[in-house]
Amino acid sequence: MKPHLETTDFDLSTFLPYLLNRAAEASSLEFQQYYRETYSMLRTEWRVLFHLWQYGNMTAKEICVRAGLHKTKVSRAIVALEQKRFIKRDKMAHDRRNELLSLTASGRKASIDLTQAAARFDASLVADFTPEEQVVLRSCLQKLSGI
Repeated sequence: MKPHLETTDFDLSTFLPYLLNRAAEASSLEFQQYYRETYSMLRTEWRVLFHLWQYGNMTAKEICVRAGLHKTKVSRAIVALEQKRFIKRDKMAHDRRNELLSLTASGRKASIDLTQAAARFDASLVADFTPEEQVVLRSCLQKLSGI
């Protein structure tokens, strides 16, 4: 089957959503391998753990909002992290329907290790960029992601 060729200015290789997706996939593979092999974690589990490390005790709903994750994925991650003994749940006194999530000692230890690994990985990703390019890159990506 021949490709459909029309005269157009559109070029997939310069289409920003395509580029961002390719960059995200390519850049996350090595770090993803680390947290999967070291802690048997999936991406959402790592992100939930990171948010508890970075921001302190939170509810699942707060994590969903802050991380931009769907509640079903967060719920599954919470169950997995609890089974791995990285987090614990406590009923909230003022609202027994909600639970406050917090890191266990093992969760804090894993968070320290993952944060250090993430920092090393981040540095290796931008090693070929000048300091000025790094600032522009992060600024542009933060604007696009609404952070």
